[in-house]
Amino acid sequence: MFDQITPLILTYNEVPNIARTLTALRWAKEIVVMDSFSDDETVEIAKSFSNVRVIQRTFDSHRNQWEFGLRETGISTPWVLALDADYIISAELTAELEQLKPETQTCGYRATFVYCINGRQLRSGVYPPVTVLYRREAALYVQDGHTQRVAVEGEVKELRAPIFHDDRKSLTHWFKAQACYTELEAHKLLAADRAELGLADRLRRWRFVMPVAMPIYCLFVRGGIFDGSAGFYYAFQRTMAELMLSLRLIERSMTNGTKKVFSRKGAKAQS
Repeated sequence: MFDQITPLILTYNEVPNIARTLTALRWAKEIVVMDSFSDDETVEIAKSFSNVRVIQRTFDSHRNQWEFGLRETGISTPWVLALDADYIISAELTAELEQLKPETQTCGYRATFVYCINGRQLRSGVYPPVTVLYRREAALYVQDGHTQRVAVEGEVKELRAPIFHDDRKSLTHWFKAQACYTELEAHKLLAADRAELGLADRLRRWRFVMPVAMPIYCLFVRGGIFDGSAGFYYAFQRTMAELMLSLRLIERSMTNGTKKVFSRKGAKAQS
């Protein structure tokens, strides 16, 4: 199966992560790194791996970047393994991929994740399963809030072994990323029909629930209190993300309310 898979990785300033990710993929004949013109040493590190081919494209959206990587970079294998730069393939998953024998109707595989803080594996991670392996001709990327998801035409099965999510970029970088992500997520939540949203997103639209619920869920329901300082770090990080999203939603609500007031005043003035 290895000969039928090309790993595809998106990067932008991933020096703390990219070498670990690529090292776990030495089995791949070719890896395509889709870089958004990093201004650190990401490209140099990637090119130091003999099985890596780097393509650069100016970033406009996650969906478009993944679609370009999938369609326009010369990938010829029937299967693509789509990875973020902080996804580390475990030895168990490597062995599972080697032995995969997909049936004709199987067009994708979904992986679970073990969330890590600086290499420390957490029991409290809430990272959802993601379809990471799929038939190239059966996949289409769509924008989903701040990120993207792949729509696969056909059966999607579950992989047994997990992927490690281990982002080691700085907290400053995390705050900057969340400032962008929460703006996109707020737009998604307010534009969506309530019936189309999952439970967590419906709670987020209430604005005040998730920032209170998240630390309780991470620390006590998921057992993060037993993960030590890494567990508290993760719980506080997730709580901050929910708080920033709630602030975005409140900000938009106040802005829309102000616009409606001025619109009514303008209408009265014209009459």
